[in-house]
Amino acid sequence: MGKGLKYGLYCYCGREMMDKLVDRQEREPTSLKDAKLRNATVSIVRVHDYDYAQIYEAVKEGVELIGGLERVIRPGSRVFVKINHLPPPSPPEKGIVTHPVFAEAVLRLLKTFSDNVTVGDDIASDGADGFSISGFRQMCARVGVRLVNLREGGFVEVECNGHFLDKIYLSRIAMDADVIINLPKLKTHSLTVLTGGVKNMYGTIPSGLRTRFHGEYVKSEDFSQVLTDIFSAIRPQLTIMDGIVAMEGEGPASGGLRRLGVVLASQDAVALDAVVARMVGLNPMDIYTTRYCDERGLGVGNLDNIKVVGERLERVAVPDFRTPASATNLFIRRAPGFLPRLVTRQLSIRPRVIGRQCTGCRECEKICPAGAISVASKTARINPSLCIQCMCCHEACRFNAIVPRRSVMGMVVHLLGIFVNKLRSLSA
Repeated sequence: MGKGLKYGLYCYCGREMMDKLVDRQEREPTSLKDAKLRNATVSIVRVHDYDYAQIYEAVKEGVELIGGLERVIRPGSRVFVKINHLPPPSPPEKGIVTHPVFAEAVLRLLKTFSDNVTVGDDIASDGADGFSISGFRQMCARVGVRLVNLREGGFVEVECNGHFLDKIYLSRIAMDADVIINLPKLKTHSLTVLTGGVKNMYGTIPSGLRTRFHGEYVKSEDFSQVLTDIFSAIRPQLTIMDGIVAMEGEGPASGGLRRLGVVLASQDAVALDAVVARMVGLNPMDIYTTRYCDERGLGVGNLDNIKVVGERLERVAVPDFRTPASATNLFIRRAPGFLPRLVTRQLSIRPRVIGRQCTGCRECEKICPAGAISVASKTARINPSLCIQCMCCHEACRFNAIVPRRSVMGMVVHLLGIFVNKLRSLSA
C-alpha cells in the first residue's frame, strides 16, 4: 500500500482502524496473495453426522491439509467468527443456520491458538432470543467464547471502490478483529443459486442496508455485484464450510435437507465456493459471485487453478443435487442468443403464498423492501403490482408458506436445465 493512500485512509478512517486494515493486508494469508497469481487450495474431509468428536477431527484435518492454523492466527490474536444465522431464528435441525455443534468444533480448535474469540452475526433483536433458539447461546457459554449480535457493536464506514458501492458500513466488531474466520452453511439460494463463503459476509452490514440492497438490486447479476463489492472490503482469512447436512431445492430457508457429509476449508472463500458449485453439478463460473470475484482478483474461481486436497472432488460429487428455480437462468445464459429474449418473461420467478401453511407471523411483511405484502385474516397477501421478485419473503418464511412460482414454460426450461447439468456433471 502506497504512502499517499495510507495517509488518505488514516485521515478518513482514523488511525486505530487504519492500523488494523493495513496490518490485516500485510498479514494477508498466503493463499489470498496467491489469488493474484491465480492459485488456491481447498480441502474436503468426510464426516457423516453432527458428532462433536468426529467434526473436531475432520476440521482439524481439513485445516492442516491447507497449511494449518499457524498460517492464519498468531497466538493471542483477536479472532472474529462469522456464522450464518439467517433471520428469523430457527433450530439447527432445520438446516438453515451453521450448526452449533460444527461451530463448537471450530471454536475449540481456534482456542488452542487464542482465547480472544468472538462469535456473531447481525440478527433481529426483537422478540425471542434468536441465539438461544439456534443453540448458539448455550454452546458459546459452554465453550467460553463471546457471542454478539453485530448491531450491538455498531458499524463503521469503509471504502470499497466496488462496481456499485463506493463505501459500505461494516461491523465494527468484525473490523476490529485481527483475523476473520468464516463459517458458511452449504445451501441453495432463490436469487444467487448458491450461498457460501462470499455471500456469508453479507451479514456483516446493517440489516437495513441488506433490505435496501435487495430492493435496489433485484437482478441476480446486480445483487451479486453488490455482494462482491462487500466481500472486497471484508475478506475472511479462513473459510470452513458446514456441508454435513446441506439444503437443496428452494433455499436458503425452505429447501429440502440433503446429507452430503463433508467439511470444506480454504483460505480462499471464492475457491471454496467454486469447488462446492462443481460438487453439486454446477459450473462455478455460472455463479455470479464466483465469476465476479475471480475477475476482480479477489479469489480463484477457475477450477484448473484450484488444488483439491483430502477427498477427491469426484468422489463427493452429487449430480442429482436439486437446484432452485433461479438456476434455470444458468441454462438460458448458454442458450442461443435469440432464445433468452423470447423466454425471459416466461422464466421470471414470483413468490406465491400457500394459504393453508401461512401462520400470519408477518415476517415476510416486515422484510419486504417494496412493501408489497400485507397480512389479513392471518394470511399473507402479495400485491403483484408492487412485487419486485427479490424473494426476500421466501427467504424469511419458516413455514414453507411462500414458494417460487414459475410459468409452464419456465418449468419445462427448468427441468431441461437440470437434465443438461446432469449430463455435464457426468461427462466431467
